[in-house]
Amino acid sequence: MEKVLMKGNEALAEAAIRSGCKHFFGYPITPQTEISAYMANKMPKIDGVFLQAESEVAAINMVLGAASAGVRAMTSSSSPGISLKQEGISYIIGSDIPCVIINVQRGGPGLGGIQTSQADYNQATKAPGHGDAHVIALAPATVQEMVELASEAFDLADIYRMPCMILADGALGQMMEPVSFDGMKKRETPEKTWATNGHGNKREHNITNSLFLKPEVLEKTVMERFERYKVIEENEVKYEKFMCDDADIILVAYGMTSRIAKNAIKQAREKGIKAGLLRPITLWPFPNKVLNELADTASHFLCVEMSMGQITDDVKLAIECKKTVDFYGRTGGMIPSPAEILEKIEKIAGGLK
Repeated sequence: MEKVLMKGNEALAEAAIRSGCKHFFGYPITPQTEISAYMANKMPKIDGVFLQAESEVAAINMVLGAASAGVRAMTSSSSPGISLKQEGISYIIGSDIPCVIINVQRGGPGLGGIQTSQADYNQATKAPGHGDAHVIALAPATVQEMVELASEAFDLADIYRMPCMILADGALGQMMEPVSFDGMKKRETPEKTWATNGHGNKREHNITNSLFLKPEVLEKTVMERFERYKVIEENEVKYEKFMCDDADIILVAYGMTSRIAKNAIKQAREKGIKAGLLRPITLWPFPNKVLNELADTASHFLCVEMSMGQITDDVKLAIECKKTVDFYGRTGGMIPSPAEILEKIEKIAGGLK
């Protein structure tokens, strides 16, 4: 298996191209600008479209237009830019159009800073745009996983006719690791009979629309969409379990933070503390079932994030508050260290004795 050393942002962009993305619309913002730069260089060479829009608002609406014609389209941004895209994301959801959105998170709120963060969890999982709506949210933990989830994101978007967001962070986007593109999997996706791509008088016009003036029609459409969400929650949950089988203390962490948490868990095990990790890969749909099962054997949960604790409420709901859920995190671009997490684990373990 051939591997190449690549920066996370560039590896993700290359994986998107290999997944059939030939239409990219973006706007530069740190720490994801390398995605746009890579696409600007590569798209003309594959007869693709790269367009630096005049704003994030313009970029997401260009995605809506291109994706409605049935092509694989993508945009990328960082936290403030994703906020600007939210109206367009809601329009895309309301039109049942598949696309891929990349958020390489930075600290906030506001302009905040350009350092890594995980403070956009609630935005991605609870309110990606106005209305009753979801996007599938995937959280890679390595550069290799950024590659693999890029392919998965396009397939999931096409299968379920909805946006799929890759929620990365500044550290993953900027770091370099060896990656292979050999293991990218391709799922079977349905024919896009809904696309507005010309009909040659062989069918009725397809129309992209998110406006329903009759409330009963809008309600029916939203409810049908939520039936689709139930299928996703049943079939598309992804997670990693690490040393959970005998764990008294279960850490819940995702993305870059999960890698740091693993080091703390290994150190805890050396001290005789039975700790483990449940790493959600799909943030929506959330791995509720497996967490609930772990709550029957574990004594305590610890959420570790680069935020002020946004995943914590979802863990409490998942385990039905059967066990205590604590939180440790850093924010504003600060990264927790293994030593800090270990100290928290040891404090919890002391209380269990």
